[in-house]
Amino acid sequence: MSDEKTTHFGFQDVPEAEKAGMVHGVFSRVASKYDVMNDLMSMGIHRVWKDAMMDWLAPRSGQRLLDVAGGTGDVAFRFLKRAPGASAVVCDLTEPMLIEGRKRAEAEKMADRLDWVVGDAMALPFPDASFDTYTISFGIRNVTRIADALAEAYRVLRPGGRLMVLEFSQIPNDLMQKVYDLYSFNIIPAMGQFVTGDRGSYQYLVESIRKFPDQDSFAAMIRDAGFGQVKYRNLTMGVAALHSGWKL
Repeated sequence: MSDEKTTHFGFQDVPEAEKAGMVHGVFSRVASKYDVMNDLMSMGIHRVWKDAMMDWLAPRSGQRLLDVAGGTGDVAFRFLKRAPGASAVVCDLTEPMLIEGRKRAEAEKMADRLDWVVGDAMALPFPDASFDTYTISFGIRNVTRIADALAEAYRVLRPGGRLMVLEFSQIPNDLMQKVYDLYSFNIIPAMGQFVTGDRGSYQYLVESIRKFPDQDSFAAMIRDAGFGQVKYRNLTMGVAALHSGWKL
């Protein structure tokens, strides 16, 4: 009997060593339509959620942000607009996502304050205590070992630094969750097929949301990584949630 460690890739069990490559494949395939699909799938609400993230984060001039799984730069651009004297690094496993981000108009305007780095959330290519703020939006559920990513977040933050995670979560109301599931499993993969020609990647994304821990369980994981003052806020009835923690 094999003792190779397995993890979930959507609803499939796969060898742990293969998940990162599979996730990389998903985001490489959808990179050119990623922003369009985000707007369509959420009916634009992801923009409201990211603005709520910035409201709670309250970026300040002089801060250095690391946005992990930052893809096309949505969160980094928002951060830099709110704090003109700040700087940011967007780190993502998938180079095609970063390439799409660099093409955006905001990237050119902020080029002197913004770097794009290919890197793995579980082994960040940055020194200890080198950032004031760490954000990850709709990315941590795709990481093979979430605890390793949180440990890395803690390592690269300076004392007094802040972690903030925006991720799809669980709706506390069973009836609303059922309605949301009907939409997710029936509409989103079909939409992915129509817009990107890739149904499978969006089937995976929907399944990965259901496999992610609920709000309290994920808050406990953040505490286990060493963070203090851990809190969360539900967005749109718990369709998504913001988690915050501090390196004290």
